[in-house]
Formats: sequence, structure tokens, C-alpha cells
Amino acid sequence: MAKKESTFTNMFLTLLIVTVVSSLAASGVYNLTKVPIAEVARMKQQKAIEQVMPPFDTYSMQTVMPASGKDSLLLFKGTTGEETVGVAVNTYSYEGYSGLIKLMVGFTPDGTIHNIVVLEQKETPGLGTKMTTKWKDQFIGKNLKDFNCTVTKDGGQVDAITAATVSSRAFCDAVNRAYETYQSTNTPQNQ
Repeated sequence: MAKKESTFTNMFLTLLIVTVVSSLAASGVYNLTKVPIAEVARMKQQKAIEQVMPPFDTYSMQTVMPASGKDSLLLFKGTTGEETVGVAVNTYSYEGYSGLIKLMVGFTPDGTIHNIVVLEQKETPGLGTKMTTKWKDQFIGKNLKDFNCTVTKDGGQVDAITAATVSSRAFCDAVNRAYETYQSTNTPQNQ
């Protein structure tokens, strides 16, 4: 059997076949996994809503552009019968030590923080990641109309995470964005 000579045409055809097969395989894997990935994200969001709001029967979703920030926020209004029992706000800050921080902040109808869940963060392990621990409990039961939601180093009432002031400031930024947006949509004409 004679050995085939390596030519530009042979190399091009081989590369083309490998590229087409690889592209089809990648496309197939994407199509197989996109629905399960979307379902996991939806369930994670649903669980966060349930964790941050008082008990509710149903909720509705609204997309709102905050006064501060470049991305829109999702507001979930929880109701029991005709009564609004709380609002969950999917909020963010890009001011974290490692960039983006996403939170779900739950408010009672009077604007008091019911609970907070950290949805996403990439802060320094052992330092900024402490925002996911009991540290965040200092916000629960606070209404930002009476509570200065900035770190004490900046004149506020939030005890920063030791050695993670930047992460603490980002957390406060996200909470403030959620509260301001909640307040702007919770006026009598918007209810």
C-alpha cells in the first residue's frame, strides 16, 4: 500500500472534516444541556425568592431599570389572596473585590429587609466570601429609611467583614440598589 503524499488539499480537507465534526458535537452537547441548565437556574431563583420573602401563595415578576446601575433588576411581588406580603429583588453590584456580586433581597411591605441570599460572588475565599455567612444577618429587620447601609468606615452602620471592606461595600451597594428600586416601584400609583 502506497503512502499518501501530504499536500495542502489533503491537510485542508482533514482540517475541514475535523472542524465540522467538532462543531456538530459541540452544538449537540449545547442543545442537550441548555434546557437542564435553564431549569436549574430557575429552581435556584425560585428557592431564593422563597427564602427572602415572608410566606406567599403566588408571585409576579417585573423588570425595572434602577436609578443607579447599568443592568435591570428583577422584582418579584409575593401575594397571599389580594394582599402583598413582600417583594424580592434580584440585585447586583460590580464593586466587589473580584467584580460582580448578585443578591436576592427580600422586603416586607413597609420596606424592612426580611432576608438576603447571596446568589453569586467570586470574592476572596475566607475573606469576602464571609458575606454568605451570618455576617449578612446584620441587615435583617432593618429598614433603610432609618438604617445607613454603608460600612462604619464610611460613616454608616454596617460592620464590615474583617479584611474585606471592598466586598462589604459592594454588598451594601447591592442592598441599597435593591431598596431604592423597591421604593421607586412601591409608591401608591404603582401598587
